[in-house]
Amino acid sequence: GPWLYTSMSVVMLRSLAGRERGPMITKPCVGVLFALCAVAASGVALAAPVECLQLKDGWARLPPSAAMKMTAGYGTIHNTCATAVTIIGARSAGFGDVSLHETTLQGDVSRMQHLHHLVLPAGATVELKPGGKHLMLMQGKAALKEGQAVPLVLQLEGGGEAAATLQVRKAAR
Repeated sequence: GPWLYTSMSVVMLRSLAGRERGPMITKPCVGVLFALCAVAASGVALAAPVECLQLKDGWARLPPSAAMKMTAGYGTIHNTCATAVTIIGARSAGFGDVSLHETTLQGDVSRMQHLHHLVLPAGATVELKPGGKHLMLMQGKAALKEGQAVPLVLQLEGGGEAAATLQVRKAAR
């Protein structure tokens, strides 16, 4: 936090000015200390893995054509954490954009809308399925193949992340 930034800055400035008695900080160490200070000052938190949130039986629909650069992802998300967890996004190295959506029926018209967050109370389970809540994986970087594993990260409110995998297949089982 800020105390780390201040303490390290004082040590570096004293060492650089030659005013600090004792071991001198070498130039490579100064670079490392400056980098650490920059990270501390930026407020960037490293994403903590969240093991108590899991996507079970995750799968992605095989697109009908290799030219199609998007697909949908499904599975069952279990929150075994002691507290509620809020999913605020997702990402995958194989896709330029991954987001949560929900398909709803309004009258006799099916509509898909973006979900900005998905709250899972402690102990809750949410099913991502065709015709309901699901992941949209868009801007694919390569054609998908049946049986392929697609790594995925669910991004959580507060900076945590939960790793998951989607298996590519033709349809629901």
